[in-house]
Amino acid sequence: MTRTVFRGGRVFDGTGAAPAEADVVVEDGRLLDVGVGLDGDEAVDVSGKHLLPGMFDCHIHLASTYADFDETAVMHRPFTYAFFRIPDTLRTILALGITTVRDAAGADLGLKRAVQDGLLVGPRMQISVQMLSITGGHADARLPSGAVSAWGVEYPGMPSGVCDGIAGVEAKVREVIAAGADVIKIASSGGFLSPLDDPSLPHFTEGEVATIVRTAGDLERWVMSHAHGAEGIKRAVRAGVRSIEHGTFLDDEAIDLMLDRGTWLVPTLSAPRAVLAAAAEGASLPVAVIEKARAVQAVHDASVRRAAEAGVRIAMGTDSGVGPHGHNLEELDLMAQCGLSPEQAWRATTLGAAELLRVDREHGSLEPGKVADLVVLDGDPTDLKGLADRVREVYRDGDPVAARGSVIEPTVPPHL
Repeated sequence: MTRTVFRGGRVFDGTGAAPAEADVVVEDGRLLDVGVGLDGDEAVDVSGKHLLPGMFDCHIHLASTYADFDETAVMHRPFTYAFFRIPDTLRTILALGITTVRDAAGADLGLKRAVQDGLLVGPRMQISVQMLSITGGHADARLPSGAVSAWGVEYPGMPSGVCDGIAGVEAKVREVIAAGADVIKIASSGGFLSPLDDPSLPHFTEGEVATIVRTAGDLERWVMSHAHGAEGIKRAVRAGVRSIEHGTFLDDEAIDLMLDRGTWLVPTLSAPRAVLAAAAEGASLPVAVIEKARAVQAVHDASVRRAAEAGVRIAMGTDSGVGPHGHNLEELDLMAQCGLSPEQAWRATTLGAAELLRVDREHGSLEPGKVADLVVLDGDPTDLKGLADRVREVYRDGDPVAARGSVIEPTVPPHL
């Protein structure tokens, strides 16, 4: 087996340690050694650059794009059209150096397996398949006109997420797991892109959330909870969800509960900004959606800042798909603006994110024995501006998969 040494660069290993001059040796898709003066059969010169672990986005929607804000256009588009945009999205995310994602609804088992089998080039993924919601809640796709929003169309492998009552939520958890869910996504509050529900109000009773958590746990799954309002957050945390997504109206009691239970926060600071940017560009959005986004951005930022100051565990997620794919790394700078140091922001995007997804034994840092996912970055990694333009090469399992913003296509297509 060939030993490849990445030589001459500085290693920013994802553990929170300061960057240091070191070589990295890769063999058979694994990190063999990290240190000074190492040797190998082949060498990759990374002089003047930094080596980082493959990055994570813990809240993404691979099957959605920015264009989906125009609901009128979407309603008149062939249903399968959206599927043919996904390969480009996968390439865009991988070229950023994001080698692992957690899809927060929309990606199905077929998409995950297509990447696993090499039919599509993209990041590794954990999928939630569909978001669980109460009737009339954030994932209820019925519109006031009687029509169903295009993102709510059911098809084999993509069941409805609407469920109510103890028996109803228990059955729905099992249904989405049968469809391939690695993690259960719920909405324990209203949302912003669903015009008829209030983000500040709780959805699901605490008993329903506890049933979801217990049923998921029986099948070795855990729960991520879309939650804006304080009561929806607290119900979810008390019931045992692993992560709170967004956390817009966190109050002190919610923060204390999260600290006590070890609950993670995935802030998605990019999301309300993306809605406002879409509105400014003339996207066909309901007035209620725009007004909700305008009212919330400063509150959201302040909540995340207080959570960070208190020591709540934070992992990076963007809600990309609500905003345009390709801007994911801007989330690091937004996290820094809300009180995280650059080192903390990087950890939230590497080893911290791997811990949230429970894959930190294999991923998230440049340590011997781990999977050889590496990113070659120009410039100072503590400067969080313009990161996407500074990603030079991306390696997954030790193999080059992207260079200077473009994915390296396999030379031999898979034989399936």
